[in-house]
Amino acid sequence: MLRKTIIGMAVIFPLAGVLAACDDKGPAEEMGEKIDDAGQSMKDAIDPPGPAEETGRKIDDALTPDH
Repeated sequence: MLRKTIIGMAVIFPLAGVLAACDDKGPAEEMGEKIDDAGQSMKDAIDPPGPAEETGRKIDDALTPDH
């Protein structure tokens, strides 16, 4: 049981590191973000965010690069 866990971790961690190291956004990801932003704008027009939600968004924007 322990051996399978160790082998699994030895395979998963390097793979996760390779995937996490990909910083370049492809065209599909950029288009997806634009669609998400448009959907959020439509939602905000119907149901405006409160002060706590706006503060949370400002914090997210400050901590998230390239958003």
